[in-house]
Amino acid sequence: MKTDYTRTAAIGLLILTGVFSLGADVLTCHDAGTQFRDRVNEGPSTTFPLGTDELGRDRWSRLLHASRVSLLCAPAAAAAAIGIAVAVGLAGGWLGGWADELATSMTELVLSLPWLFLLLTLRAVLPLNITPWASIAVTFLLLAGTGWAPGARLVRATVVDLRDYGPVRFARACGYDRSRILAIQVLPCIKPVLVAQFWILVPVFLLAEANLGMLGLGVTEPMPSWGNMLSELRHYDRIPDAPWILAPALLLALVVASLHVLMAGKREWE
Repeated sequence: MKTDYTRTAAIGLLILTGVFSLGADVLTCHDAGTQFRDRVNEGPSTTFPLGTDELGRDRWSRLLHASRVSLLCAPAAAAAAIGIAVAVGLAGGWLGGWADELATSMTELVLSLPWLFLLLTLRAVLPLNITPWASIAVTFLLLAGTGWAPGARLVRATVVDLRDYGPVRFARACGYDRSRILAIQVLPCIKPVLVAQFWILVPVFLLAEANLGMLGLGVTEPMPSWGNMLSELRHYDRIPDAPWILAPALLLALVVASLHVLMAGKREWE
C-alpha cells in the first residue's frame, strides 16, 4: 500500500495556511492597514515579501490577515447553514403534515433560485458603507441564509426514513418522549449527513465570498479578505509585470483544491 501523497500534501497545506493566518500578527512586520505612501506598487523585497498595493499597503500582511478572515468566517457560516438545515429538515421530516409541507416548500423555493444571483441581489440592496466587522457579519449571514437548503432536504429525507426505523418505533411504543427519541435515535443517524454537508459548504462559501469581494460587495476595506484582495486582478494587464498580485488567487485555489481532496476521501494509488 503506497502513501497517498496528495492527501498528505492537502492536509499539510491547510495546516500551514491555518497556522500562518492565526499567527499573522507575529509573522508580519507591518499592520495590514498601514499605508506607505512613498512605496506604492513596489515589487517584492525583504521589507515587503509580496510588494505593496496601490495604496502602499503590505500585501504579505494583508494576505495573512485576509486568510484569517476567510478561513474563520466560512466555517462559521457553514455551521450556521447546517443549523438552519437541521431545524427545517427535522421540523418537516419528524412532524410531518403542514410542517412538512411548509419546510418542503421553503426548501424547494430556495433551491429553485439561482443562489449566487440571489446573494448578489440581497447584498447589493444593503448599505455598502458599513463598518468592516458589520460587512463580515452581513456577508457570512447571507451565505448561511442562502446555503442551507440542500442540507435541509437531505436531513428531511433521512428523518422520514428514520420515523419507521425499528428502534424508533420501539422507543415510541415504550412511551419515550419525542425529544429523547430525537436526541438518542435520530440525531446520531443524521450526523454523517451534516458532517458531509459542512465540508461541502466551506469551499463553496470561500468561493462565494471571493466573488462578492471582487465585485465590492463582500468584506469592506480596510479589512482584508481574499475577495477584496482579488479585486486587484481586474487590472489584469498588470499581471505580466507584477505576477505576485496572483498570490491571493493561488492560495484560494490551493485551499479549495485541498478541501476537495479531503472530501473525496483517501485514495489508493496503484
